[in-house]
Amino acid sequence: MDYITYLRSMVGKEKVLMTVCGSFVFDEEGRVLLQLRSDTKEWGIPGGFMELDETVEDTARREAKEETGLNLGKLELFGVYSGPNLHKTFPNGDQVALVQILFSCRDFSGSFELNDEETLDVRFFSMDDLPENIFEKHRWFLKDLMEKNPPVIG
Repeated sequence: MDYITYLRSMVGKEKVLMTVCGSFVFDEEGRVLLQLRSDTKEWGIPGGFMELDETVEDTARREAKEETGLNLGKLELFGVYSGPNLHKTFPNGDQVALVQILFSCRDFSGSFELNDEETLDVRFFSMDDLPENIFEKHRWFLKDLMEKNPPVIG
């Protein structure tokens, strides 16, 4: 049983604090990697929920591998986001208050593998040619990427 299932077995759909980790992955041309999610049909930053006994870096690396096929190397802290803007109710009624930790990464290996049911596509995009249908919260993170120097606290 994974941590989220275990936690939900005790608290039901009540709001819980959850940590989410992701990465801005850049190719040699400075383009950023985005994932087209199967659930929302929107582009976003690869990432996901932290499991018990993982470090935040391990979570970011695991999620990138699961969702894109890439193995991330050195990670640098980009930002930490929290607060009411990151509260969410999932379609099944589960409520969360998220703490989002983002890294930047220019060190990766491997090639794209879409073996994950969450991912329809992955691509590198120029920062001045991002897709229109970007996950709402990730627009905020991408705006900070373009406008602020890390680490960002939001």
